[in-house]
Amino acid sequence: MKASVVDLRYKMKDILKALDRNEIVTVFYRGKMKGTLLPVKKEKFKQIKDHPFFGMTAKATKKSVLDELDDLRKPRYNDI
Repeated sequence: MKASVVDLRYKMKDILKALDRNEIVTVFYRGKMKGTLLPVKKEKFKQIKDHPFFGMTAKATKKSVLDELDDLRKPRYNDI
Protein backbone atom coordinates (compact mmCIF):
# COMPACT_ATOMS: atom_id res chain seq x y z
CA MET A 1 0.00 0.00 0.00
CA LYS A 2 1.21 3.51 -0.74
CA ALA A 3 0.36 6.36 1.61
CA SER A 4 1.26 10.02 1.80
CA VAL A 5 1.86 12.01 4.94
CA VAL A 6 -1.67 13.40 4.60
CA ASP A 7 -3.01 9.83 4.47
CA LEU A 8 -1.15 9.08 7.68
CA ARG A 9 -2.93 11.97 9.31
CA TYR A 10 -6.46 11.53 7.99
CA LYS A 11 -6.69 7.83 7.05
CA MET A 12 -4.75 6.16 9.84
CA LYS A 13 -7.56 3.64 10.32
CA ASP A 14 -7.14 2.37 6.74
CA ILE A 15 -3.38 2.14 7.15
CA LEU A 16 -3.74 0.14 10.37
CA LYS A 17 -6.16 -2.21 8.60
CA ALA A 18 -3.57 -2.72 5.85
CA LEU A 19 -0.97 -3.57 8.48
CA ASP A 20 -3.42 -6.04 10.04
CA ARG A 21 -3.60 -7.72 6.62
CA ASN A 22 0.22 -8.01 6.71
CA GLU A 23 0.70 -5.45 3.95
CA ILE A 24 3.79 -3.26 3.79
CA VAL A 25 2.90 0.45 3.75
CA THR A 26 5.23 2.77 1.83
CA VAL A 27 5.15 6.39 3.05
CA PHE A 28 5.67 9.25 0.58
CA TYR A 29 6.34 12.92 1.27
CA ARG A 30 6.06 15.30 -1.66
CA GLY A 31 6.27 12.39 -4.08
CA LYS A 32 9.46 10.95 -2.63
CA MET A 33 9.61 7.76 -0.64
CA LYS A 34 10.48 8.47 2.99
CA GLY A 35 10.04 5.07 4.61
CA THR A 36 8.09 1.89 5.02
CA LEU A 37 5.87 0.55 7.76
CA LEU A 38 6.15 -3.18 8.34
CA PRO A 39 3.60 -5.30 10.17
CA VAL A 40 4.74 -6.79 13.46
CA LYS A 41 5.43 -10.50 13.50
CA LYS A 42 3.16 -12.05 16.06
CA GLU A 43 4.89 -14.19 18.63
CA LYS A 44 3.34 -17.26 20.10
CA PHE A 45 2.80 -16.85 23.80
CA LYS A 46 4.47 -19.36 26.02
CA GLN A 47 2.62 -21.01 28.81
CA ILE A 48 3.83 -20.45 32.33
CA LYS A 49 4.79 -24.09 32.76
CA ASP A 50 7.33 -23.66 29.94
CA HIS A 51 9.18 -20.93 31.85
CA PRO A 52 12.51 -22.08 33.33
CA PHE A 53 11.60 -20.91 36.85
CA PHE A 54 8.38 -22.95 36.98
CA GLY A 55 8.95 -25.89 39.32
CA MET A 56 12.48 -24.77 40.09
CA THR A 57 12.37 -26.12 43.62
CA ALA A 58 11.25 -29.53 42.41
CA LYS A 59 14.55 -30.04 40.58
CA ALA A 60 16.52 -29.86 43.85
CA THR A 61 19.63 -28.41 42.25
CA LYS A 62 22.63 -27.39 44.30
CA LYS A 63 23.02 -24.06 42.46
CA SER A 64 22.47 -20.81 44.24
CA VAL A 65 19.77 -18.45 43.07
CA LEU A 66 22.37 -16.06 41.63
CA ASP A 67 23.99 -18.86 39.62
CA GLU A 68 20.59 -19.90 38.31
CA LEU A 69 19.85 -16.30 37.28
CA ASP A 70 23.22 -16.04 35.52
CA ASP A 71 22.39 -19.17 33.51
CA LEU A 72 19.05 -17.69 32.49
CA ARG A 73 20.57 -14.32 31.56
CA LYS A 74 23.49 -15.68 29.52
CA PRO A 75 21.78 -15.47 26.11
CA ARG A 76 20.82 -11.85 26.76
CA TYR A 77 24.30 -10.84 27.91
CA ASN A 78 26.00 -12.69 25.04
CA ASP A 79 24.03 -10.60 22.51
CA ILE A 80 25.51 -7.34 23.77
